[in-house]
Amino acid sequence: MLKVGLTGGIGAGKSEVSRLLVACGAVLIDADRIAREVVAPGTPGLASVVGAFGEEILAADGSLDRPRLGAIVFSDAEKLSTLNAIVHPLVGARSRELEEAAAEDAVVLHDVPLLTENGLAPLYDLVIVVDAAPETQLDRLVRLRGMTEEDARARMAAQATREQRREIADIVIDNDVPLEELEQRVKDVWAELVLRSQASRPSPAE
Repeated sequence: MLKVGLTGGIGAGKSEVSRLLVACGAVLIDADRIAREVVAPGTPGLASVVGAFGEEILAADGSLDRPRLGAIVFSDAEKLSTLNAIVHPLVGARSRELEEAAAEDAVVLHDVPLLTENGLAPLYDLVIVVDAAPETQLDRLVRLRGMTEEDARARMAAQATREQRREIADIVIDNDVPLEELEQRVKDVWAELVLRSQASRPSPAE
C-alpha cells in the first residue's frame, strides 16, 4: 500500500486533482467528507460542537449550519483551534478504519485540506500539493463558489501559506493551467505513484 497525502490551498483545485486520480485508480479517503459525517445529526461529534459553540450553529433541521460556523471560526484562531480539537481526532480515527479496509496493493489517496497546518506530512509515504497563485484562488472562490472577497481572503489567510505547502511537497501539481494540461500532469503523476507502489512491495520469498 502506498499512502499519499493530497493537499492544497482553498480554491487551488485539489478536488479536481483528487477526482482525476480516483479515475486513474486511486482509493480516496476524503477528510472533508469524513469531517461532515462525524458531525452529522445525532453524532457525538455534533453534540461536542454544539457544546462548544452553542445551538446557534444549528440549522432549522438540527444539522450543522456550516456557513454560520465557518463565519465564526475562520476569523478567530482560538475558536478554529477549539473546533479542530473536536473534529480532527474523529476524522483521524475514521480515516484509519477506511485505510485498513483498502487492498494491500492500493494507492490510497488521503485528501486532507489542512495537512500542512497540522503537521501531518510524516503520516504519508509522499505528499502531493496542488498549487495555484493566490489571485487564481481568490478568483475561483468569488466567481465559482459565490464567496464575498472578504470571506475568501479570510479563508485563505486561515490556511498555510503557498510557500509552507510547497516546502512539504514531494510532488507539486501546478493548477494555473488549462484542464487538458492538468489532466496530462495528473496522468504522469499517477504513473509515478504506481511505480513507487510497486517498488515498495516486498519481494516474494525465493
